[in-house]
Amino acid sequence: MTTLTSTRRDTACTAPRRPGVLSRLRGMLAVRVQRRALARLDEHALRDIGLTRDTALSEANRPIWDVPQHWLR
Repeated sequence: MTTLTSTRRDTACTAPRRPGVLSRLRGMLAVRVQRRALARLDEHALRDIGLTRDTALSEANRPIWDVPQHWLR
């Protein structure tokens, strides 16, 4: 009788990979699009999401690399 063994490593034990350059660039561009959309919202829409015009513009003017740490994982 022949016994087969597997040499495949369990992927659950490996450390997560950091995002590549293209992935990070796509993320930065997505942030830019979202922040521009936020800046274009009218007063009623801003009130619906609980923001003032000043807060929305402050967020919209942040640099594209200035994002919360949990977005980078």
